[in-house]
Amino acid sequence: MSSPTHQRHRGDPITTETRINDRIRVPEVRLVGPNGEQVGIVRIEDALRLAQESELDLVEVAAQARPPVCKLMDYGKFKYESAQKARESRRNQQLTVIKEQKLRPKIDKHDYETKRGHVIRFLEGGNKVKVTIMFRGREQSRPELGYRLLQRLAEDIGDLAVVEASPKQDGRNMTMVLAPTKKPGKKPSSSNASEAPAEAPAEVEA
Repeated sequence: MSSPTHQRHRGDPITTETRINDRIRVPEVRLVGPNGEQVGIVRIEDALRLAQESELDLVEVAAQARPPVCKLMDYGKFKYESAQKARESRRNQQLTVIKEQKLRPKIDKHDYETKRGHVIRFLEGGNKVKVTIMFRGREQSRPELGYRLLQRLAEDIGDLAVVEASPKQDGRNMTMVLAPTKKPGKKPSSSNASEAPAEAPAEVEA
């Protein structure tokens, strides 16, 4: 006669599915009541009998413990509530995307307004924006131009974003990261938003 304790042989698949009721194949368990009360170590037969009398399920909640910890609960209700919480968590969890906008230190007014419009659109979509100033040739000896430009941009869109990463020199580039202060879907009354074109690539070079 085989032992009631199930032994996993080499090559058997490892399952992470929760074991309940008669699928719990151990001689004894540490039993927890439906309200969290500690019942103690009992034989599996007694635990199953208590579950049946209470019209509840015996659910293994800590399989690695010795003996395994099992709890009396309505497993169907537990799974439903867990699924509801998971859906709510996913709904509240906003996927943060980092967009990038590239500028040149000696950008003209029209191009600056266009690039600023792109940044505003990204922020209104709930995305972070990495603003990159690209230095070429002799411009590399004038980092203050890029710093002032990034400061100007941060001030111009101050109502929409906060500076999450201050301007930092990165090789030939200088970068700054902006994070939105408002949730997507709420467009500000600022006229700057209307300056962004309907379709613009995530990365636009001057």
